[in-house]
Amino acid sequence: MSNNENNKPVYDLEERTFIFARDVRFFIKTVPYSIANSEDSKQLVKSSGSVGANYREANEALSKKDFLMRLKISRKEAKESAYWLRLIYDTNNLNNLNEGKRLFNEAVELKKIFSPIIGKSK
Repeated sequence: MSNNENNKPVYDLEERTFIFARDVRFFIKTVPYSIANSEDSKQLVKSSGSVGANYREANEALSKKDFLMRLKISRKEAKESAYWLRLIYDTNNLNNLNEGKRLFNEAVELKKIFSPIIGKSK
């Protein structure tokens, strides 16, 4: 899956985090079944979806403290998603290894995007 129809980067973070979670779900469908992959995939689905869900919550925050907490959770979940992605692609002989690495890089990029927002918002 690409970031959008024209392969241009998405700058709207709500959309970008949605696309990340969606693409993770498409990627997971291609991972071979094993007990370990099943458990790792469940963790990845949860963390990847939580990135965007918490970012949306941050945008609707009732206070600065709530905003910062939600952003920190988004950053943490992006970092966790990168962990599960790497674990899955490092322990399998995947046909779509490049997609796994692309998603890993996107998780790292999202974490890097959230960090300065958090720093500037303190």
